[in-house]
Amino acid sequence: MTEDPFVAHRGLLFTIAYEMLGSAADAEDVLQESWLRWAAVDHAQVREPRAYLVRIVTRQALNRLRTLSRSREEYVGEWLPEPLLTAPDVAEDVELAESVSIAMLTVLETLGPTERAVFVLREVFDMPYGEIAEAVGKSAATVRQIGRRAREHVAARRPRTRVSRSEQRAVVGRFLAALRNGQVAELMEVLAPDVVLIADGGGIVNAVRAPVHGAELVTRLLARADAVAADFTTTTVYLNGAPAGRVEIGGELTAISLAVEGGRVTHVYIMRNPRKLTRLEEPAELAR
Repeated sequence: MTEDPFVAHRGLLFTIAYEMLGSAADAEDVLQESWLRWAAVDHAQVREPRAYLVRIVTRQALNRLRTLSRSREEYVGEWLPEPLLTAPDVAEDVELAESVSIAMLTVLETLGPTERAVFVLREVFDMPYGEIAEAVGKSAATVRQIGRRAREHVAARRPRTRVSRSEQRAVVGRFLAALRNGQVAELMEVLAPDVVLIADGGGIVNAVRAPVHGAELVTRLLARADAVAADFTTTTVYLNGAPAGRVEIGGELTAISLAVEGGRVTHVYIMRNPRKLTRLEEPAELAR
């Protein structure tokens, strides 16, 4: 019995929706809506099921992204993507791992909805301009222009260098050990001088509501963590395709993602909003 194309391509469809939305919960809603539309069509009339399903998911994700834009503008404090537990083999696909990284998803958040869709479909999934044009409802020529602008926008803001998995894991290990033990000197050593810390508590739990700049201020903030509660554990896990930190302080869960360059941390992303920490037990299925 032939597997349903929606089931066969579910990993791809979820990844597209997640990269467009930065939220696994919203991506799942988009897949549910897309499944209902897929179930209502005559599959025998669909010549290319994969391309057809990508169009459905892209359109539904665009609709959802436009709806979400207002709520994100009203969000309490900084908005960060929802982190995903991923299997180590996701990191072996360098392009996929970079595209789903917290750092990249944060950059994608600065694009408009159509720019984001075009960038994701072209740069991550290498889809032809004609297929992208059908998915976003624009001409191929317009899509090319949108894609060029989006590439330039992302290139000016994305991490400047790629880091090997072993280097990332080593820096994450040093960072978490210094954090757990309140080692100020070691934190200063592992942080880049111009490091930026961004935290997301969603107004539900305590978190700084504006970015913190500079190693001294970031260290001062992080060094307090071990004094908050005696029950303080750190674990290195794979989040969004890279080694990262799972931290529990007094029973409260926190996910920490780091951007690394030259052996030091350039960005610290701290996700504390409990509504965004529900995907840290089972690895997400990502594909391209």
